[in-house]
Amino acid sequence: MDHDARLATLRAIAAAFDRHDLDAILEHFADDAVFESPRGPDRWGRRFTGLAEIREGFAARFAGIPDVRYRDDVHFVDGDRGASEWRLSGTTTDGQSIDLLGCDLWTFRGDKVVRKDSYWKLVPD
Repeated sequence: MDHDARLATLRAIAAAFDRHDLDAILEHFADDAVFESPRGPDRWGRRFTGLAEIREGFAARFAGIPDVRYRDDVHFVDGDRGASEWRLSGTTTDGQSIDLLGCDLWTFRGDKVVRKDSYWKLVPD
C-alpha cells in the first residue's frame, strides 16, 4: 500500500469514528491488530487485541460518550507508520463535558492497521 492510500485510510477511519460506524472503522484493521487506549490499568492504557476486543473497546467509547465527535483531524504517513491529531468532544453518560486534543500513532502491515496507540491531553477539573 502506498503513502497516499495509507493517508486515505487514516482519513476514512477518522470520518468513521465521527459517524460512530464500527464496521467502517474495523474494515481497515487486521484480524490480529492491537488498540492501546489512552486510559487503563497499565502504563500503555488498556490493550485490546484482535477485532472482537477492539470492537468492544470502540463500542464502549461510543456508549460512554454517546454524542462523541472527532473533528479537526490531521494525518501523516511515513512508510509503515502514521500519526493522527484530532479533537474529541462530547458529554459522558454521567453528564461530564469533554473537549480535548488527542493523537494516534499507527502501524500498518500492507493495507491494514495492525496497531493504534492513542493519547489524550486531559484538562483536570
